[in-house]
This record gives sequence, C-alpha cells and structure tokens, in this order.
Amino acid sequence: MRRATVRVIKGVCGVWLAVGAQVPAAWAAAAAAQVVDVRGAGATFPALVYARWTQRFAQENPGVKISYAPTGSGDGVKQATARSVQLGGTDVPLSPQKLRQARLVQIPMLVGGLVPVVQVPGVAANQLVMDGPLLADIFLGQVTRWDDARIAALNPGVRLPALPIARVVRQESSGSTETLLRYLAESSRAFQAAVPISGLPTWPQGAPEALAPRAAKGNDGVVGLLKATPGGIAVVSYDRVLRDRLLAVRLLNAAGRPVAASEAAFRAAILSSDLHQHGDDTASLLNRPRGDAWPLTATSFVLLDAAPKDMVATEWAARFVYWCFMHGDELTRDTGFAPLPDRVQAKLSGRLMQIHGPQGELPRLMAP
Repeated sequence: MRRATVRVIKGVCGVWLAVGAQVPAAWAAAAAAQVVDVRGAGATFPALVYARWTQRFAQENPGVKISYAPTGSGDGVKQATARSVQLGGTDVPLSPQKLRQARLVQIPMLVGGLVPVVQVPGVAANQLVMDGPLLADIFLGQVTRWDDARIAALNPGVRLPALPIARVVRQESSGSTETLLRYLAESSRAFQAAVPISGLPTWPQGAPEALAPRAAKGNDGVVGLLKATPGGIAVVSYDRVLRDRLLAVRLLNAAGRPVAASEAAFRAAILSSDLHQHGDDTASLLNRPRGDAWPLTATSFVLLDAAPKDMVATEWAARFVYWCFMHGDELTRDTGFAPLPDRVQAKLSGRLMQIHGPQGELPRLMAP
C-alpha cells in the first residue's frame, strides 16, 4: 500500500486499538464466531471484479459469507436504502442530501470504462472510429445503417456492410446507462433535448426505417444479445470486452484523438480530473481534456448503512471495503479497471468512521 494511505489507515486503526475494550460482549462473540452473512447487490458494471474480490476475502476470512448480486445500480440504491443488503453498488453517486436522508455512507471503489461494441461482419476490434455526436445519433435512431456516409467519413478505407444498425440496451435501471446518457447529452444537443438523463430511459424509435431498440438485463445480458444480433451495437464495461473478446470501437476524445479503451486510458482520464487533482470522488471523468484519455470513463461506488441495527454484518462490510483499499493496485491490476488515486484512498478509511452502531460503536476495520 502506498505510504500516505498507510499512514492514514494506521491512524484510523489505532483508534480502535485504544477503545477495543468497549466493544459489546454480544458483538465480540458473534464476530469471533464469524457467523456472518454480508450481502451486496447493485451495479453490474464492476460485478466481475467484485466477484473476484469477495471470493478472495472469503478465503482469507473463513466462516464469513459475502456475496454480490449484479442487479443494476437502481436496485443497488433501493436495497441499500431498504437495508436489505449491506453493500449497495451504484455507478451514479448520490448527492450529500440524499445520503443524509437515507443515512448512508458512499465509498468509491474503482474506475472503469464503458465501451461501444459492435457485431458487424468484416470489422475487426478497434478498427471502427466514432465520435460522441455520431454515437448519439445512432442511439437516437437517426443513423440507421452501417454504410451511412457519416460512419464512412470517420472510417476511410473500411468496408462497411449495407446492414441495418440494431441498438442493444439495458432493460433495467442502470447507472451505466445514465453515464452513457450524460456522455451522449454532452456530445449532442439533439440527444440532450430528446432523451432525459435517467437510468431507465425511453429510447426513441428515430427514423421510420430504424430498428426498434432491443433490451436485455445487465451487462452480461446485453453481451449475449449483441452476439446474437447481426448489425448490433451496445455499450458495455471494458472487462466484458476483454472477457468476451468483443469488437470494441475507438472513440474520438475531447482532444480530437481516436483512442482505444484500456486501463491506461482510464488512468489518463483520472489524472486530468478533479478526482486526482482535488480528491473529489464524485467528479465526472467524462470527456477529460487529455490526448490519451478515454472519454467514457466512470467511477463505481458502494453504499453502506451509516446507522445499522446489525453492527456485526455492517462491520464486516466496512472491513471488506477497507481490505480492498489495503490491497489496492494488486486487486485491481488486469481486471479492466483502474485503482483510485492515492489521495482518494487515503481519506476513505476515515469516511468509514461515519458508521455508528445502535450504541454509538464505530466499525473496527481489522479482523479480531
């Protein structure tokens, strides 16, 4: 772990070393027995990474059952608010006001990219180039064929088939969808006027000849439907691109350069944002003004109960989040995601101290 982060984390842990004797007896006994079920649900964007992390955490903490169901960001917020899970995943951060009202703590976990992918015969991965306005018009249903002049203009020399474009979208409320809409709205006034920002938008039919959008559940459902749809286009997380060897599209970024999605391109977006420069973990990573930055980069978060009735399960949820920061780059490397900047990681263990149990207990971030 990086030095600045380690200093902060050690300081936080020292608080609990000093007050460990004040832990309620029932809580300490349950923790020692490790009969704990920690449930998570929500964003599908980081779900493959969370599966890897929870599996490793469970191996290191026998008897602690920890799970994460990829149900979509909207459901993650809903379940965290209803206290039906201890970890609610969302790709759209809640405002400070909403966090106070719901009595939740919000923790950023990692940074990744959303990537346009296609199922177009004769086209190779990272061969096609698009920009934001073109992608917006495709999802508006205004550009309806792969041999359209606007696509050809950005792809001289590429043989484009006379094939209808089939839009593949999410069927449930999704933070990834909301992030995509924000990007398209920033790129196109027409899109901004036609499609309100939402995790579950009503996609327009578009031109009379446009194919109606086809919907599937979750990133993985979208991947499966795309593979079965000749002429299809969708936007999925970069780790699915790697896992399923999908035909990714390069995007023109804010600097006017065509870039391919990569962990390095996500880090470039971080470095040119307020996330890195000022430690603002809710700062937008879209369209950052750097030549090697991926324009569709986003942060993913988890929500925890700030006032839990069951402190044992919530403490283990907080301990899991802390453990992820302790392992930092090691856990994130080669997952298709990028780690958080040092200054952000350094302050997040302190944010976990916003959690208070029914007797005012703070979570102990190290296993007993």
